[in-house]
Amino acid sequence: MQITTDNLIKVPESKLFVRFQDCDAFGHLNNVRYFDYFLNTREEHTRHYYALNLMELSKKYKANWVVTNHQIAYLRPADLGEIILIQTHLIQFDSTSIVIEATMYNEDRTHLKSLLWSTLRYVSMLTGRSTNHSDEVLTMLAAIQVSEVEHRPEGFQNRLAEINQTFKKSVSTQ
Repeated sequence: MQITTDNLIKVPESKLFVRFQDCDAFGHLNNVRYFDYFLNTREEHTRHYYALNLMELSKKYKANWVVTNHQIAYLRPADLGEIILIQTHLIQFDSTSIVIEATMYNEDRTHLKSLLWSTLRYVSMLTGRSTNHSDEVLTMLAAIQVSEVEHRPEGFQNRLAEINQTFKKSVSTQ
């Protein structure tokens, strides 16, 4: 596994269509479905932008990441039939875990709809216990980490305010 750092996109994004079967009676994306949209998009991003197949990686190292924590803010509804933009990126890692940030915007990127931080623990498929990332995986994580985002478990609300402030500034200058 070798990630080329030339022209590496650390904050990939995808546009998605909010589907009928994913919505509640109000025509809003169901709260539980946000996780599906975010996690499926992250899987697509790792495959497309980093050429990583997570299942092949788990077979090679006999370990995989397991979600241990989500922090999510629902700010504005994603509506039935709407095109949304999702960005995902790695904001923190250590020897046994990673933290992914995912953001959902309207198509024009003028409104933040949701922010998610997911913490995942690296778990051995042989023992079912936490295990250390290999040196190769640590190198890969270092290559794709977005170090500009400061991750602290208590910092989720600060990050949310930071993103909203950035949007207020960008919208007022347009």
